[in-house]
Amino acid sequence: MKSFAVVLLLICPLFGQQARVPEIQYRSIPDLLKLPADIYLGEAAGVAVNSKGHIFVFSRGNNTGPAYGASAAQLLEFKPDGTFVREVGHNLYAWSYAHAVKIDNQDDIWVADKGSDMVIKFTPAGRVAMVFGRKQEASAEEAGALKHPKPPLAPVDGVFRQVTDMAWDNAGNTYISDGYINSRIAKFDKDGNWLKSWGEPGDQPGQFNTPHSIAVDATGKVYVADRGNRRIQVFDGDGKFLRQITIDVPFDPNTRPAIGDRPTLPITGSQTMAPGAPWAICITPPPNQVLYSSDGYPGRIYKLTLEGQVLGMLGESGKQLKQFGWIHEMACPSENELYVSELLNWRIQKLILEPVH
Repeated sequence: MKSFAVVLLLICPLFGQQARVPEIQYRSIPDLLKLPADIYLGEAAGVAVNSKGHIFVFSRGNNTGPAYGASAAQLLEFKPDGTFVREVGHNLYAWSYAHAVKIDNQDDIWVADKGSDMVIKFTPAGRVAMVFGRKQEASAEEAGALKHPKPPLAPVDGVFRQVTDMAWDNAGNTYISDGYINSRIAKFDKDGNWLKSWGEPGDQPGQFNTPHSIAVDATGKVYVADRGNRRIQVFDGDGKFLRQITIDVPFDPNTRPAIGDRPTLPITGSQTMAPGAPWAICITPPPNQVLYSSDGYPGRIYKLTLEGQVLGMLGESGKQLKQFGWIHEMACPSENELYVSELLNWRIQKLILEPVH
């Protein structure tokens, strides 16, 4: 234990870590989803819960391949007890490479597909209501993997390049994180009209290195998981930078990652696998809202105030219940109930948390 404490002290200056963060006790519901015999989850990219407690899973199932020729996306609905209900949007034109699913206040179902560069709004009945972005044409000579030219190409209004997530404010405006290449936030009104965008690649305030997840609180502040820069940036609804949140909690540097080699610290360049780098964020409903954020290494979930104070943490990398393999999206319908989707373990876990005292 003495040597471990010394290692923590040595690592501390790298991240300016917050001490004495309590471990949150929790349990995971075993065998949550009851899949039909002929349906399997692929990488579980997204999870959401509607007002009835129904669970929606956006999975990289079906066939895979290059994004312009793939169909690695299935949207599945389950009852609160995990009973299978239906597949939404079977063989949808936008299905290419699943990334995120969200449910708005009217129980409409929204998805972001990274491969087709499209965001789709479904009615609660499962019919397409609005379409954002456009897929590459199959007949185009230039169809293929998106390039990362330097300097980056200028973004185009209403067009996405590897889109990642979406969220809404109380006025019904939609905020879309766009995403791996454009590195910006796009804003649309309730009728789907383009309003504006903000952000560009970089590491300064208001710039992004993979805005990977997005959430809006009850006051309309926009929280962006700027994963590659290892921070959560907070804006007002017009894109004015307000502050940033970094998660700095002690960790054992000998912890095994979910996959691959241990990252070499300090991490330079993209911070994707750095401790505390936000892969997924979610905000609980009002009146007493809290923020949850997950990282890829060491594979933990953090509970924070909206101002950024870490209230507690839970989890570790692994393949068993209560362990995680790259949490890609979270749903938090209440403060002590979380749903997490995992890429590496091809599953959804429902977590019941004990309150932090």
